Amino acid sequence: MSLNDTTRGNRLHIGLFGRRNAGKSSLINALTGQSVATVSEVPGTTTDPVYKAMELHGIGPVVFIDTAGFDDEGTLGKLRVEKTERAARETDIALLLFSGLDMAEELAWLEVFRRQKTPVILLISRTDELPDGGRDLQAAVEQAAGEKPLLVSAGDRPGLDRVRQELIRALPEDFEQPSITGELCQAGDLVLLVMPQDIQAPKGRLILPQVQTLRELLDKGCQALCCTTDRLADTLARLKEPPQLIITDSQAFKAVYPLKPARTKLTSFSVLFAAFKGDIAYFLTGAEVLLHLTASAHILIAEACTHKPLQEDIGRVKLPRLLRKQLGADLSVDIVSGKDFPADLTGYDLVIHCGACMFNRKYVLSRVQQCQEQQVPMTNYGLAIAALLGILDKVSLPNG
Repeated sequence: MSLNDTTRGNRLHIGLFGRRNAGKSSLINALTGQSVATVSEVPGTTTDPVYKAMELHGIGPVVFIDTAGFDDEGTLGKLRVEKTERAARETDIALLLFSGLDMAEELAWLEVFRRQKTPVILLISRTDELPDGGRDLQAAVEQAAGEKPLLVSAGDRPGLDRVRQELIRALPEDFEQPSITGELCQAGDLVLLVMPQDIQAPKGRLILPQVQTLRELLDKGCQALCCTTDRLADTLARLKEPPQLIITDSQAFKAVYPLKPARTKLTSFSVLFAAFKGDIAYFLTGAEVLLHLTASAHILIAEACTHKPLQEDIGRVKLPRLLRKQLGADLSVDIVSGKDFPADLTGYDLVIHCGACMFNRKYVLSRVQQCQEQQVPMTNYGLAIAALLGILDKVSLPNG
């Protein structure tokens, strides 16, 4: 991926859902104009979800998700369905394919998407193989679902164009993602980015939140200046005027805060992404809850990345160590990574999530909703660290 590419986490996620052999793979190939998914008459050809990033006219950068049939069977089939359910949680717009009069499962999935407030486009697929072109099935689905589905097949160009038009109409109201830095800075402001280049920083590169934040600052017309933590004092001494804003890694708060000029606002990449990807108001409440926990608490740390654990890893080493130092050595901490996230969170007193730069906002908000429904507080790395260091009220939030 080049610096000019839109990351998957910032693309609109369009998921295709239906039974095995409903025509999902053929349809995604037709919509993308490429052989993205393997097409076969053998049921269950698609196992793990297939992701295809592309540009869609009228929308922009998207990623299509071709999922396994939700009627899959057996032990492996159950695992495939679980991955399909997981894909549903990160789907911004769902294409739901109906393939027969027995539509109980399709209607159940329709209710899932409606409950998640995910826009759904109903489709009658493979209409070229149906004797009446799918019109009888279309009428049956409309009566059962209360919505008229589109008729489409992989070789039906007008039908595919209608699907694309419906995708544009179905764009979520919050499709345009919020600003990363929000109201913290404006054109002409000097913003200092303090970025530790430790073992966790990829050699020769910056991590994704740093790249995305730096690009937004340039787009805003800010003057962006970068330094490492050990050069902060020297960098500030060379400036004629203090910067309007300092953005740093959360793990550097302890070193950066004492050096911050009085008039300069301070935040971190993780705090910025708490608002950019999730629900910062809920996360802030969770950070305040953290201050009242004791050593008997049970905390879940969730990382979006699935990298190999590193020495002094923030999520697996530094944060648990800081938590135990502040709350007690007997504190119970569980750690999950990637898309492994417990369905039952009721045994936890708090969930602490990373900045989630690898996830799209829809998926992070689905985790927030899960915590809210189970009445489990949730926060993120940056806010948690600020709370533990006693500077939560000194950290600036992007929404002002």
